[in-house]
Amino acid sequence: MEPQRNGASSFTSAVSLDQLGVSSVPHRYVLPPSQRPSPHLPVSTTPPIIDLSLLSRSNINEIRIACMEIGCFQVINHGIDQSVIDEALEVSTEFFNLPNDEQMRLFSEDVHKPVRYGTSLNQARDEVYCWRDFIKHYSHPISDWIHMWPSNPSNYRESMGKYVKAVQILQNQLMEMIFESLGLDRSYLHEEINGGSQTLAVNCYPACPEPGLTLGIHPHSDYGSITVLLQTRSGLEIKDKNNNWMPVPFVEGALVVQLGDQMEVMSNGQYKSVIHRATVNGDEKRFSIVSLHSFAMDRKMGPALELVDEQHPKSYKEFCFREFLDFISCNDIAKGRFLDTLKLNKP
Repeated sequence: MEPQRNGASSFTSAVSLDQLGVSSVPHRYVLPPSQRPSPHLPVSTTPPIIDLSLLSRSNINEIRIACMEIGCFQVINHGIDQSVIDEALEVSTEFFNLPNDEQMRLFSEDVHKPVRYGTSLNQARDEVYCWRDFIKHYSHPISDWIHMWPSNPSNYRESMGKYVKAVQILQNQLMEMIFESLGLDRSYLHEEINGGSQTLAVNCYPACPEPGLTLGIHPHSDYGSITVLLQTRSGLEIKDKNNNWMPVPFVEGALVVQLGDQMEVMSNGQYKSVIHRATVNGDEKRFSIVSLHSFAMDRKMGPALELVDEQHPKSYKEFCFREFLDFISCNDIAKGRFLDTLKLNKP
């Protein structure tokens, strides 16, 4: 029995392969040996866990250190009700349990589509596929996009809509804290952030018969300012300043906050956009709900003028979200980061 494909597309659903009970990873998913996951070296640090109910000057400093050194931290007591999280995860599971034909109605290789089902960042250009299926949709302002979201399961829009709204509120709070940690006013670019873009990516990483040969998502950095990630088990890894892969521990009730390319540019390089990947396992599925936040599609942004001076010259060109989409539509991101195209005075 052949895996599900869509016309002339070479797309293969990882979920459908799992349902077929394949005993080996198809060639299109197999990474070159040098890119495969390997046993980790002992790590001396992990992303800090910030309790948002106890926010103080020491917490802000902890955020600053995390943003400077690894570009990632976790938050607890973040204000999102557990019932909202549970409902979002429940409809995510139901969506990926649907017949594959139902999911494939939303399949597209066009990275500019506001709602898109797929497996890799760019099926048309990626040489090796990711061992995951995803549904991505634009989400803010929610009234502009919710009618395009999946209508099956029947409660998907209602349940995921609650989560989207709650995360949007949280990201506004997180941005204020991050700006404060940079020495900027907490309300810096408030209108642009409140009117910016939010893209939700719901990921299913099926159990894999040969997890050492593939990845759930290949190493990359996110384009936006911050990403807020909910995961059901461990699997996320980030690259530390020594270029070693560091597992991000699963913490019950926590959300992972990752800095994206826009934040590195905005901070003029003080803060780092984190390179990350997702590993897979041979035992059970892993789900994640990833909320990517950025400025509006065509809103250009560059280093904050307050962070540029004679000792710290401007280090990045301005860019917008649409330019990132244009980049990944024409390039295999495994071969080069979008952020590198923005750097001035390259060594």
